Amino acid sequence: MSAFSLREVPRPALWLGFGGLLPFYGCVFALWNGDAEAAATAVLLNYAATILAFLGAVHWGRVLADPAQQSWNVLGWSVAPALLGWLAATWMEPAPAFILLIVGFWAAFAVDLRAAAEGRFPLWYMALRRALSALVVLALALALTAVW
Repeated sequence: MSAFSLREVPRPALWLGFGGLLPFYGCVFALWNGDAEAAATAVLLNYAATILAFLGAVHWGRVLADPAQQSWNVLGWSVAPALLGWLAATWMEPAPAFILLIVGFWAAFAVDLRAAAEGRFPLWYMALRRALSALVVLALALALTAVW
């Protein structure tokens, strides 16, 4: 597997991916400024849960595109991020919820990295995932420090 480069990412994916960071950092900005902390926390937790669910769903989509890749592991993983996000956003206090989401985003990246190494995802996707995962985790860590 060759090195990942953002130069190889299709422009729509690049713009949409990085645009998806705006709600993360908008909420973090609101938290750090003390603007409607409860609302910003709820919005951030729900948005992060939604994005984490999307990352799991990519694996379900992969099975739809290539049914030969169907397995309990792949389909089981595809729903796990949604369940983690739902748990964090609806059942946990903010600090542990942000910690669970951070772990969830790193786990999703690790699973995607393995899938890419096995040839199941294009390398451009991993270039995008690496950058976005690091920036999402940073945003969630900043939110964690604001609510701790």
